Amino acid sequence: MPRDGFGRQIDYLRISLTDHCNLRCVYCMPLDGPTLAPPSEFLTAGEIEAVARAALAVGFRKFRLTGGEPTLRPELVEIVERLARLPGVRDLAMTTNGVRLPMLAARLAAAGLRRVNIHLDSLDPERVARIMRWGSLAEIWAGIEAAEAAGLRPIKLNAVVARGFNEEDVVPLAALTLARDWHVRFIETMPLGPGEVAALARARLVPSAESRARIAATLGTLTPLPSDDPSDESRNHRLPGARGIIGFISPVTEPYCGSCNRMRLTAEGRFHLCLLNDDELDVRRVLRGGGSLADVARVLVTAVRHKPTGHRLDLGLSTERREMYQLGG
Repeated sequence: MPRDGFGRQIDYLRISLTDHCNLRCVYCMPLDGPTLAPPSEFLTAGEIEAVARAALAVGFRKFRLTGGEPTLRPELVEIVERLARLPGVRDLAMTTNGVRLPMLAARLAAAGLRRVNIHLDSLDPERVARIMRWGSLAEIWAGIEAAEAAGLRPIKLNAVVARGFNEEDVVPLAALTLARDWHVRFIETMPLGPGEVAALARARLVPSAESRARIAATLGTLTPLPSDDPSDESRNHRLPGARGIIGFISPVTEPYCGSCNRMRLTAEGRFHLCLLNDDELDVRRVLRGGGSLADVARVLVTAVRHKPTGHRLDLGLSTERREMYQLGG
């Protein structure tokens, strides 16, 4: 298993299939942009398989399909089939907004996909429309039900919490775990890129400590759960008598960079060293220049070695303010 320059074992590759999305969440993508890559620039299904083979050869074991919105990729089922049949794959998952799952979930499960994370920020239809804009609660909920019926379990719901939009919705979302064996995870806003979206992410940050306190005040004590995976970015808890799990992903106020085990492959074929770092290494050029799997593996290992120690988020938070966030003040 490859290690980066800070001794972290890197065995998890997140593969973006497209930068296109059928939603325009307020903290992620503006309504009038950005400029998206043409599909001709994306890695083909065969090239994605080649990268996965090279990754497995150097010790990677887990893969996640992401976007944009990965269900918009026409070859999605083929890509899943190609990856699922590779020897050594320990986990194959996908992150999605769920809108297209009613027509895809059964086929994806049959192709070898094991589980999904589905993005849902509220159980209130009006707030879903305001936050996620081009999607509806009914569409996403139908996707959740389709995933569960197809056996893509455990169901994990990801909710990004933004002040003034849905900070109070953490309570009804968390309550889903009382009767269902789902994992509901609350994620702090992250300032990805320039412009209005990043500005909103900075201004609307709701610290995880605040979300935890809000849930506990209404639903009862949140008992921390031990983790058998030190690389899990989610700090997990359980409510009294609950079937499911509540998690908090806190890249701003409680960073987890020290245990990061992830590398990212962009849809255009570049190894992205960190979500909030612009450094990338081009592997598409190697693939289309006739390079071997060993050549691809060398690029990947080089990317791992140059992975930065952290994301260096700069939100203008003083040390005192950050500590107050962590304490829930």
